[in-house]
Amino acid sequence: MSTESITGSTTVMLVDDEPLVRAGLRAIIDVEPDLSVVAEASDGAEVGPIVSRDRPDVILMDVRMPAVDGIQATRLLMDRYDEPPRILVVTTFENDDYVYDALQAGAHGFLLKRTRPEQIVQAIRTVVQGDSLVFPAAIRQLAASRRGGGGDALASAGLSDREAEVLRLVAAGLSNGEIAEKLFVGHETVKTHVGNVLTKLGVRDRTQAVIAAYESGFISPR
Repeated sequence: MSTESITGSTTVMLVDDEPLVRAGLRAIIDVEPDLSVVAEASDGAEVGPIVSRDRPDVILMDVRMPAVDGIQATRLLMDRYDEPPRILVVTTFENDDYVYDALQAGAHGFLLKRTRPEQIVQAIRTVVQGDSLVFPAAIRQLAASRRGGGGDALASAGLSDREAEVLRLVAAGLSNGEIAEKLFVGHETVKTHVGNVLTKLGVRDRTQAVIAAYESGFISPR
């Protein structure tokens, strides 16, 4: 999916039904030398064809839109592509059932519309790297509000003691490099453990693994 190797920068698509929001995000992103907005859409119904044409690395997706919302559009991309774009849903309220549903559908994190410009830029870079969570504290609060939904999946996963330890550190927001330092192991060893956790839990990424961990009670939100 990625066009990064061709353009030399991370390519971004903006999906929001408000032109002013898209214009503001474009102004923030396009001044960064390693980021470039390559496409825009005003509704989730437009996302599929544009992604097929422009192959963005990251999508900033409004969670609520008139025809097809961000949840439906995210689910469509996850089903259609083996390597879909990284998706950050954008919302007004952080304790929003729509946001949680979008994360469960496969979104990699979320941004509040009042987020500071430098945090928006950092969030895009974080999801591209894929080795840490975007705003882990907020994801923890969302997952805690739905506690009880993922117990079976985690109980039957058969995580080793080290894999369970790595999952707890992932949930705390540590990157692979930080986990490697904390456990005194190599970076590749951590990547292997994280990959094993995702495989055993049957999830796509770190965000969904952490949601499962909190929902099951494996990790306490406090």
